[in-house]
Amino acid sequence: MAAETLTSTQAAATFPVYRPTGAGLLAVSRGTYDVAANVEDGDIFEMSKVCKDALVVHGWLYADDLDTGTEALDMDIGWAANGEESADPDGFGNLGVWSGDAVTDIKPETGISMPFGGVLISTGSQSFTAETTIQVEANTAANSFAAGQMTTLAFYTVA
Repeated sequence: MAAETLTSTQAAATFPVYRPTGAGLLAVSRGTYDVAANVEDGDIFEMSKVCKDALVVHGWLYADDLDTGTEALDMDIGWAANGEESADPDGFGNLGVWSGDAVTDIKPETGISMPFGGVLISTGSQSFTAETTIQVEANTAANSFAAGQMTTLAFYTVA
């Protein structure tokens, strides 16, 4: 099979993109996708969109344990090209292999819970001059795929 682009309801062209009414007001761009089949290298999940002039200050990725047993699932979070800024598939995190294992005192249940990193750590908040799609891109399929839900939250304000 060939890699494909899968779009959540919140990233669809018909879904309204929220623009805060003033600088400093925090907005959330949320996207959820039900992952029903194992991924392959190059699959892209379009999760949500941020408005023109958005300044992403933080974010989070949550998911069910999509790879049970010995993990191999590797997906990154970033953004698509928007006509102004270039795409950066791991701009918010080169997440490596996803482990859904519980971690005592940090993540007591199984599943994925990862904060955005990438440019937010290396250079600070990420600005976009055009409406931009937040995306998750697959690099490696799961060893033992289990269907489940994946959600991203991008926290932003307007410049």
